[in-house]
Amino acid sequence: MPLRRHLAQLLFAAGMLGLAAAPPAHAGSGERDVRYVPLRVASYNVHAGIGQDGAFDIQRTAEAIRALDADVVGLQELDVHWDQRSEWRNLANDLARSLGMRVYFAPIYSLDPATEGNPRREYGVAVLSRLPILSAGNHEITRLSTQVENPAPAPAPGFAEVVVRAHGVPVHVYTTHLDYRPDPAVRKAQVADTRRIMAEDCDRRGRCPHQVLTGDFNAAPDAPELAPLWERLADAGPATGGTYPADAPRQRIDYVTASKGIRVRTAAVPDTLASDHRPIVADLRVPLGRR
Repeated sequence: MPLRRHLAQLLFAAGMLGLAAAPPAHAGSGERDVRYVPLRVASYNVHAGIGQDGAFDIQRTAEAIRALDADVVGLQELDVHWDQRSEWRNLANDLARSLGMRVYFAPIYSLDPATEGNPRREYGVAVLSRLPILSAGNHEITRLSTQVENPAPAPAPGFAEVVVRAHGVPVHVYTTHLDYRPDPAVRKAQVADTRRIMAEDCDRRGRCPHQVLTGDFNAAPDAPELAPLWERLADAGPATGGTYPADAPRQRIDYVTASKGIRVRTAAVPDTLASDHRPIVADLRVPLGRR
């Protein structure tokens, strides 16, 4: 089913034109008719380029992402001409240019500029990819705005979806940032929205494409509001350590998850202080199909 698009900005940065096709891997005994292709996926809440030390350093952020060596990276808390904290810069473009990757930015907020004639002030999530991006869209999920007084839960954009071509195999990659408040009510609604949006990419027989969901879920894996996600998705990092706060991570709230059929080889949470979160990176094996 075609993507429902709230088109934002699709940028193809100069640099890599994608990985050369790697030879597919074969499954082990009992699954010898299934072939797989590798896909390394990461998720990183970059805190607008501000490290655990409180200093803004987008080059440090870029180096932390480069060290992940990921094919696709879901990013959260990304400023685009937002305010002085990130020097009014377009962090999506800056990171893509520095890393030689493509980027799709999906704003949660898009506000009038502080000064007439300047770019709009935007804040949201993004997907970086060194693989070809076939299509992209910005979906709405339930949100409780931080930009208005006395907000009520309402649909708002900032749920990014891109379709990448991983060695010939289309993979839908989503990234999201769920509500941070202690009350799980909004997160519960966001999880329901997430499941609905991902199901829209399935056909009438319920056959779904390969899907990978990344993001800062602001909840532990056993949180009741996340339980519906685990009915269709596998958590890639149950054996990894915490992701927040970066200097002494006690909570695992950042995720790479994958739909059934995709296998997880390894997952890790690298030690970096380039944000107040640590990233998570997972090596996945995506089915190529049956011979």
